[in-house]
Amino acid sequence: MSARFVMVGGFLGAGKTTTVARLAKLYQARGLRVGVVTNDQAHDLVDTNALRAQGLAVEEVPGACFCCRFDDLVGRVGALEGAQRPDVILAEPVGSCTDLVATVVQPLKDLYAGRFEVAPYAVLFKPSHGLRILRNQPAGGFSPKAAYIFTKQLEEADAIVINRIDELSAREAEELETLVRARFPNTPVLRASAATGAGFDAFAELLSQSGGFGRKILSIDYDTYAEGEAELGWLNATARLTSDAPFDLDALVSALLHDMAAVCRALGGEVAHLKLIGMDDASAFAVGNLVSSDTEPKLSLPSGLKPTAADLIVNARVAVDPAALEAEVKRAVSERCAALGVRAEFRTSQSLRPGRPVPTHRYATAAT
Repeated sequence: MSARFVMVGGFLGAGKTTTVARLAKLYQARGLRVGVVTNDQAHDLVDTNALRAQGLAVEEVPGACFCCRFDDLVGRVGALEGAQRPDVILAEPVGSCTDLVATVVQPLKDLYAGRFEVAPYAVLFKPSHGLRILRNQPAGGFSPKAAYIFTKQLEEADAIVINRIDELSAREAEELETLVRARFPNTPVLRASAATGAGFDAFAELLSQSGGFGRKILSIDYDTYAEGEAELGWLNATARLTSDAPFDLDALVSALLHDMAAVCRALGGEVAHLKLIGMDDASAFAVGNLVSSDTEPKLSLPSGLKPTAADLIVNARVAVDPAALEAEVKRAVSERCAALGVRAEFRTSQSLRPGRPVPTHRYATAAT
């Protein structure tokens, strides 16, 4: 029996990880076994740790997008199949990646037709940047080349899901849907909230459909795509936090989010996404997010923990020089922890600009 392969796309900060977790719980409630594959340009991913901490079987493809690590994607799925025999595989691609129909969906459907049933490709719409981009305001805080990636992601979608509707007024949600439908008139549009579950029954119903999906091959300029990705500074770092007395992990994560938001403002770069996770040694965890420069940092999953030791993982994607971002984030973490009587020892740190995408496969036309 083939597994259902469900890939959910969307820009950095669109809510893909929360969506994957919500879908996983929905499928599990139906008695289905679920496996997850995450993806990042670097190692030490907040998403992987957060999903594993929720009891999910997770494999990770680091180092580049699914399109450039296609064989690794298939291999990680194989590891899940060997250990879990999942009925559903949920895949979360890098949020700065596009052209996934030609480089992932079509190769899976063509080369692995008997192994996977590929679901319609849904892309989450990120309101905080998307509204500005569709209003033709200055690139939503990014250069036109980064905004190009955002719109190309939506162009290849079988369905566009306006996520985070719990954060929008009724007027804002209506304006967004009107703008999305005007720009992409032939694509179904749904509204949902991964945080609350609103709209997820309709979302899951769409993902269960079969037919002529995954066939939108983009006309895409890889030079513009590569330059848009390269504008983003990428930082993944881990630190060990220790203290002689218990400390409030939620308060620390929340304070660090605000400190890092200030760092990004000082560096003059638009935030695509900033994620923090703090975990104690029993894998209980707190997660915080900042999804744009003009939104407030949010402790999305409080832990209620007061440990004497914890691990901190920082994932930052900001339109600034990655070396400067790394130095300032490390300084902010060290200073905030010291002020609270917590020692911070950085264990790993990787900063980079994404390289040019070089897909393993790219289908010029839809084969299936």
